Amino acid sequence: MSRLRVVPAWRHGRERLYVCGPDGENVAWYDRETSRVNLIGEDRRDAVLEALKPFLAGPVTVGPPPVPTPAELARLSLHPDDDLAPNRPGEALLVGLERDPGPTHRLRPDPRRRALTAEQTAGEALDRLEGAGWHTLHSVPLPGGDRLHHLLIGPGGLFAVHALYARRQRVRVADPMVTVGRREALPLLRRLRAEADRATYALTAEVHPVLALVGPPADVTLSLPPRGVRVLQDTELAALARQGGVLKPADVEALHAMARDRRTWERV
Repeated sequence: MSRLRVVPAWRHGRERLYVCGPDGENVAWYDRETSRVNLIGEDRRDAVLEALKPFLAGPVTVGPPPVPTPAELARLSLHPDDDLAPNRPGEALLVGLERDPGPTHRLRPDPRRRALTAEQTAGEALDRLEGAGWHTLHSVPLPGGDRLHHLLIGPGGLFAVHALYARRQRVRVADPMVTVGRREALPLLRRLRAEADRATYALTAEVHPVLALVGPPADVTLSLPPRGVRVLQDTELAALARQGGVLKPADVEALHAMARDRRTWERV
């Protein structure tokens, strides 16, 4: 049999070593993270293991590729234009600033840039939960021009997280009004509850609204506990992952597959 070649590659953020035949055909691949060798054909098992021998560290599992779950099949069939998973934190603001960066010299900072900083900071904190069975989607569009800044899906449930820039400013929360510094008070909590309700309708699973204050703020005053809305600082977002188990892993994956499809949100 002709000698097999080992070719390294990255797929979905994971390193894989592909074993190829002389004609370039893939006959197996080795996933370092799971320590599994996936064989496309059992008849080449010995040759594949011999080719991978210099790269293997410790025991490995050898067998055919795992059967895709229904959620994985749904993801694979999703058109790239409809897939929201690649969205970056603050995607909508990034696109808007690229199209219209605004004047280069202004007396006051562009408020869009502060809003972008807030979404990026909160998004990075949520993305760090990915390895614990959680998924985060960013800048989820809703009909009418609204959007969810972040949608967190995991064993502890679903959370619509709205990021608010509050660095070194006083924040006063008097449900439904939120005041940041000397700016005008806005009924932000009413809006967050409405957006969470729309997400609940779209996904047929309860979505909890969260207000994330990105700062740190100089001071936070709550006249009364807000009805149904959690108010956290961006450094406290990791606490959401410590919620008690509500969803099974298969349910998390199914909801994530549904939520990443842009078409899910077209009629909410």
